[in-house]
Amino acid sequence: MTSRERVLAAIEHREPDRVPIDFGGTRLSGIAASAYYQLKQYLGLSGPARVFDLFQMLAEVERPVMERFGADVIGIYRPSVVFGIRNERWKPWQLFDGTPVEVPGDFHPVEQPDGSLLILSPEGKPIAIMPKDGFYFDRLEKYPGAVHADPESLDLPLLTEEECDFLAAQAEAYYQNTEYAIIVQMGPPYELFFGLGTGDFAAWMITLATEPDYVQALYEKLVEAWLENLRRLYAAVGDRVQIVHFNDDLGTQEGPFLSVAMFRRLIMPYYKRGLDWIHQNTPWKVFMHSDGAIFDFIPSLIEMGVDIINPVQTSAKGMDPQRLKSTFGDRITFWGGSCDCQHTLPFATPEEVAREVEEHIRIFAPGGGYVFAPVHNIQAKVPPENIVAMFDTALRVGRYPIA
Repeated sequence: MTSRERVLAAIEHREPDRVPIDFGGTRLSGIAASAYYQLKQYLGLSGPARVFDLFQMLAEVERPVMERFGADVIGIYRPSVVFGIRNERWKPWQLFDGTPVEVPGDFHPVEQPDGSLLILSPEGKPIAIMPKDGFYFDRLEKYPGAVHADPESLDLPLLTEEECDFLAAQAEAYYQNTEYAIIVQMGPPYELFFGLGTGDFAAWMITLATEPDYVQALYEKLVEAWLENLRRLYAAVGDRVQIVHFNDDLGTQEGPFLSVAMFRRLIMPYYKRGLDWIHQNTPWKVFMHSDGAIFDFIPSLIEMGVDIINPVQTSAKGMDPQRLKSTFGDRITFWGGSCDCQHTLPFATPEEVAREVEEHIRIFAPGGGYVFAPVHNIQAKVPPENIVAMFDTALRVGRYPIA
């Protein structure tokens, strides 16, 4: 099978030739730049890590590395991935730990007296900060729900003609010249639950619980912009893209952020409008990213139109792999769930990593409905030996029929 055929077969709950693998296909299944540089050195590859996502400080996973680990998925991105900084005119830079990297030419963080790094907007407003010796940036911007913005006065970002042309060119190049499954992010301008509260999440939670009329007016505005962006995106990339993804975190590691009843009443109808448009007007499969303990939400997500759930945080409460597969395995695709990326991957031995990966593949993979990927991004300081053990085990035991 080609990578594209392999991924689509898995999503359609058919058994492909082997379990599909995602390494760096999204900003949710990538690798920290410092860990990537160490991995390249371990593999005998030269050159710095290129940071394409400044927010999370993620490396661009290069084609030789994708091929080495059997990756089947590639992402397309707008010219500016985060902070309005275009990914162009790359220049050398250095992480706090001394890792050599390349960053966009317009990335000019301002060092503070305490050694932290501050990113300013073109108007000079602080928008993100990385503490000294940190590994990624924290956002300082306040999003509409955090400041109780007036829905009528919101100026929401719509895809520009330049961005559409940029995405179209990437989609055409990857579709014609590679066999990868192609994925693109296109959710509402702000995540309808978690993202809207960036800057003051507690204030947003109070608003969500006490001002349903305001919340619904805000959602109407956001979904209107989302639908327009979906129309523009499909006009640009058409059927050359196979998967569209969006993000919204509904759970902590110990339980949900909100009740299923509140989600279904306030949030689900608005997401469903966007996902209904996708399913009615495109062949795209819908991929949703939500961390945490979200077992109780999955029936609603399936009803809402989600085809794929990520990252499958098996270390969170109630997210036991066997329980997930036996309950939902014929109705949704699990994308992730490789091994515990907070404990096993960074701290165990390669042999322990391999055992856990093998166990999870034997649970998730039978009958299709599984794409192998890290549980969210591989973080800094993960040993390269463990990364190799994780992906090599997937290649070794992921051949169908699964033993």
